[in-house]
Amino acid sequence: MAPGQVGNVRAPLAVILLTIITLGIYGLYWQYSVFKELKEYSGEGIGGGLALLFAFLIGIVNIFVLPSEIGGLYTRDGQTPPVTGVTGCWIFIPLVGWFIWLVKVQGRMNEFWAGHTSPV
Repeated sequence: MAPGQVGNVRAPLAVILLTIITLGIYGLYWQYSVFKELKEYSGEGIGGGLALLFAFLIGIVNIFVLPSEIGGLYTRDGQTPPVTGVTGCWIFIPLVGWFIWLVKVQGRMNEFWAGHTSPV
């Protein structure tokens, strides 16, 4: 199956700040968007709707599923995955874990998208 449209590159700091400013609402939108983009690109994964449902019901699941899906993109591309489900363990570091996790996950996603955009 040919890959679909490449997802959006997002600044991790912008995601962090918008999530804090909106008291988590942007974080839910971000999860929906990135899972949707991953599914549209690869045809695999849980997609935006199910990710949003997980975020509301059992949010910790997405912490592990998202880096796993990103790692799968790299694996299908013949590369070593820079993030895996184990990357979710960063979240358990008090106070800073979520920030580290988000920078790692969004950064690797940005690198993948940047490497797969067609030159204009």
